[in-house]
Amino acid sequence: MFTRSYEVALHNAEVRRLVYEGEHHRQYPDSWADTHYVEIEAEDEKTATAKIERKFPPDRGFVIERVVAV
Repeated sequence: MFTRSYEVALHNAEVRRLVYEGEHHRQYPDSWADTHYVEIEAEDEKTATAKIERKFPPDRGFVIERVVAV
């Protein structure tokens, strides 16, 4: 199957909230308050999103801002 590269922009909402309040997350560094960019190979945008959500689970505060084919 043909794959292409996708750039995924994401941050951690829990870290962002804590940093805003002047605190720190016990597991993730403060840098997760800012947008991170991750490149991933996938067949389509839906598959890219699913792969990222497995690696960076929404139930742990990760928020996908956008997924763009590159």
